[in-house]
Amino acid sequence: MSAKLRRGDLLTTNCPSREVLKHVTSRWGVLVLIALETETLRFSQLRRKIGGVSERMLAQTLQCLESDGIVRRVAYDIVPPHVEYSLTPLGRQAAQKVRGLADWIEINMPRIARGWDKR
Repeated sequence: MSAKLRRGDLLTTNCPSREVLKHVTSRWGVLVLIALETETLRFSQLRRKIGGVSERMLAQTLQCLESDGIVRRVAYDIVPPHVEYSLTPLGRQAAQKVRGLADWIEINMPRIARGWDKR
């Protein structure tokens, strides 16, 4: 690992990686990555799969992840419009990392909830 990576430029105020970190680790970003991890989905399918996300927030999240090269958007020129979303190879790598964190949270949820009870 390079010295620059070990040092952690993410900790500096103007590091451009912070914007990507914000997109990938936002609540909806994480859920989009997990939802698209194994399949290609249309917008409405994705919205149903991710309970509680508004149409506006999902659209915004998908646009950010697409601009970061993590999500692929394919629009078919038919009526009615048909748009599909999938992960790029970079997105699949990100999804694997996020999946590890999500699995850790799920496994440790009973311990985490006990901490909430102590408040």
